[in-house]
Amino acid sequence: MDKGIVLLAAGGTGGHLFPAEALAHELKAGGWSVHLVTDSRAERFAGKFPADEIHVVPSATIGSKNPVSVVRSLLTLWKGIRAARRLMARLRPKVVVGFGGYPTLPPLLAATGMGIPSMIHEQNAVMGRANKVLAARVKAIAGGFLPETGGQYSEKTVTTGNPVRPAVLDASAIPYEASADGEFRLVVFGGSQGAQFFSKAIPSAIAALEPQDRARLRITQQARPEDRDEVVRSYADLGIPADVSPFFTDMAARIGHAHLVISRSGASTVSEVSVIGRPSILVPYPYALDHDQAANAAALAAGGGAKVIAQSELSTERLAGIVSKAMHDPSRMAAMAANARKAGKPDAARLLALMVEAIAGGKTIAQFKGERP
Repeated sequence: MDKGIVLLAAGGTGGHLFPAEALAHELKAGGWSVHLVTDSRAERFAGKFPADEIHVVPSATIGSKNPVSVVRSLLTLWKGIRAARRLMARLRPKVVVGFGGYPTLPPLLAATGMGIPSMIHEQNAVMGRANKVLAARVKAIAGGFLPETGGQYSEKTVTTGNPVRPAVLDASAIPYEASADGEFRLVVFGGSQGAQFFSKAIPSAIAALEPQDRARLRITQQARPEDRDEVVRSYADLGIPADVSPFFTDMAARIGHAHLVISRSGASTVSEVSVIGRPSILVPYPYALDHDQAANAAALAAGGGAKVIAQSELSTERLAGIVSKAMHDPSRMAAMAANARKAGKPDAARLLALMVEAIAGGKTIAQFKGERP
């Protein structure tokens, strides 16, 4: 049975698209038709996104202080809102859900202006700029880490957790098997800025390990295209088996088989690592305007599932010591894995889908909070 159309809007990065993808799978299974509004950056992810149709509308971020740039951005946004209104009039969605990023502004502003039930999902512990613009206009806010009490919009906020993709749920079924003296699988990733830092820091730290420890390692590492050859060469010189790539389509499975993860602490990363249940060293991106990655990391570290270290404190010697200690303390790694799993919210997609259906059906967020499972 076709229940109607849900229009999802998300910026074109994995951090925004992956939770939207997880919700799309859940909604499709429940009989909804799903359409996606995003930007051209989403092309590398779009093949797996279960949308009936993908739409691109003009959008722009207003980050410049240059008056000419601001005017251009506002003009683009105005064009995007007009295009989004035409799209809404054609599709007549029952509800519009935004997942952050500036491409969500035209469709959500159009939807709220037309009286279409709308809500946003905020992945991080600190609300992003696009969602801050939209928060007062939408009927409900779902949060990966946002609190339901004490926040500015807590009366209409539900802490659902961050939806994770089916591949992550599949990986969560892989039990953690600590490695006492056998192969030790290290997975390293973290977006373009994280990949740039790790491309220099991790090989240097691995080179500082004892030869017997290096012999146990098997590494998966994300690296920018311009850094990949150097990273590959570094590990080859050390005789370490390593898969190095700008992007892994099977990253969830690789995390599932990891003994230790070293990564940035974006919301999707923290959510996926916790659902899968793997010990991690989290290095928040130090130049984030709202320090959202530090807040995300703190949420997982508080329960003992991760260790958080500032990038400025991560010298080669310290990083080598962390990896060596992890390799020689399997019981601590197993305990961290168990703690990470306790913090995970594998049911987030189902809860978010129920919230979307409630808003589409005209219920208030207070009614949903009273009835939610």
